[in-house]
Amino acid sequence: MISSKHYLLYAIGLLLLLLFGGSIFVNFLLYNYAKQYYLELNQTRLDPLGLSNYPILKTATKADRVRVVFLGDSRAAGWISPKVDKYEFVNRGISSQISVQTLQRFSAHMRHLKPDIVVIQIGINDLKTIALFPDRKQEIVANCRSNIQQIIEESRNLGAVTIVTTIFPAGEIPLERKPFWSDEIDRTVKSVNADLVTLANNKVLLFDTYSLLADRQGLMLPQYRSDELHLNDLGYDLLNQQLIKIIDKIDLKNL
Repeated sequence: MISSKHYLLYAIGLLLLLLFGGSIFVNFLLYNYAKQYYLELNQTRLDPLGLSNYPILKTATKADRVRVVFLGDSRAAGWISPKVDKYEFVNRGISSQISVQTLQRFSAHMRHLKPDIVVIQIGINDLKTIALFPDRKQEIVANCRSNIQQIIEESRNLGAVTIVTTIFPAGEIPLERKPFWSDEIDRTVKSVNADLVTLANNKVLLFDTYSLLADRQGLMLPQYRSDELHLNDLGYDLLNQQLIKIIDKIDLKNL
């Protein structure tokens, strides 16, 4: 059975060949696309949950400092730890993961760490598949919401305070990706973010990253992005300023 990524690759190749007539540049671009998708596909086959990305330890030494763990997809994986000595920051983000993968690896990657605070950034990889499978939109959104709720519940079971970030906005979509993008993705990101607001309670804190990063049209501000989906250092610096304010207000002893 041909995967959606293969369909995407073939469609990109056909489109570029039609537009540019099979030039050397296009062939080189197609080769790089093919290599990227082929490697990613087979890596996922070998390790569907990404368990090999981080060592699975039975126990982890508990530091005297408050332990904050970033969990999620590439946006979490790329999160630059704030330079604040009184907190220990650990990263457990994995590129390209959807919410169900993060949920299913939660125990293996998180339980032994015994986090005090878990920062969750996940969801865009679920929602961007809406452009490929528009007839499955409701299912995709429902699963994403359910998985995030279960990740929160797993964090609570570890005794951790959860900081759920809203899903970052996307930036301007480049030409070669537009045939496989949809305005419905952006609308759904806003809808899921509105749902995340309702999950807040005394042990689940909402960090509205979307409002910090988006312009009036809902696009990621150019100064904060490294590409259409990811932040640069300046973007993470902006988030960290607010994140530390949120963490500083947490009274772990009374929770």
